[in-house]
Amino acid sequence: MKKKNVLLLASFLFLLAVLIGAPLIGSQSLAFHDVLRYLQGEQTSAGLIFFRIRLPRVLLAIITGASLSVAGVVFQALLRNPLATPYTLGVASGSALGALTVIKTGIAFTVLGFSATQFAAFLGSLLTIMLVYFLATRLQRLSIYTLILAGVTLNYFFSAFILILHYLSDFTETHQMIRWTIGGLDIVAYQTLWRSLPVVLAIALIFWGMGNSLNVLSTSEEIAMSKGVNVPRVQKIALLLASLITGTVVALSGPIGFIGLIVPHLLRLAGGPDHRYLIPASLFFGGGFLALADTMARTILSPIDLPVGIITTLLGGPFFLWLLAGKRGRRGRDRG
Repeated sequence: MKKKNVLLLASFLFLLAVLIGAPLIGSQSLAFHDVLRYLQGEQTSAGLIFFRIRLPRVLLAIITGASLSVAGVVFQALLRNPLATPYTLGVASGSALGALTVIKTGIAFTVLGFSATQFAAFLGSLLTIMLVYFLATRLQRLSIYTLILAGVTLNYFFSAFILILHYLSDFTETHQMIRWTIGGLDIVAYQTLWRSLPVVLAIALIFWGMGNSLNVLSTSEEIAMSKGVNVPRVQKIALLLASLITGTVVALSGPIGFIGLIVPHLLRLAGGPDHRYLIPASLFFGGGFLALADTMARTILSPIDLPVGIITTLLGGPFFLWLLAGKRGRRGRDRG
């Protein structure tokens, strides 16, 4: 069996193991046979905790981790930058500005099961991408460099407005704002998850179908054009969908960093850069990785429930430095 197939199968089995095992772990350990008794109609406390409290949170972690990982793969291919993440283009800051504005103003409503904060976060990320794309295509051709510069500039610009909101807020509002911007996986209704899941799976499937184009495009635009790839079309579709899938999950969980950086690199190291395998492997492994990190977040200092964004940042920071050190080391050996 090819190494890529082994990696894909291992990623799927990892996701399956986390999906079954993570809800059993917590401040109160659950026996699997008690959960099975709940499925047979007996109202056990273990069954209630498993299905009503922990499983929705684990499913949200899987959907979020899978989405951010796949988006990270695509952004790194489009921008031809191994350090690109789903938040490179300012999606996180735009989403945060929308969410924190609602928290500050106290607006409350529900649309299709999504709260005002979630709706505003998604709208903020969508408007950010539209603005970045407009700036990057003002010369009728998508400029990768302008895209990155516009995203970084908007990130700083929105961050200034976020600081103003913090400054004008009271203690309760500030606590809510900080809690959201750290990133966390609060319990959500199953209906909200089921509405988000088709979007995530449909976009991942489209990306998988674009695997060959992304393989060539990740080398250079000129080579992609010579191979018959419609570069502007692929860039537009991939950019829009990667931003959409990011905005969808950021609206639910807040900006959770480093998942879109760590997972693609680990899988590339293990199985190579072929996006036909890398995208589904990222979907499986990314979902399992974030669910496992969230399990650590809610058990490591139990009964304190840490935001999972803290755990991913603690893991991602050293990984990022290791990645940079590895690059410098390889360059030094090549020169030698």
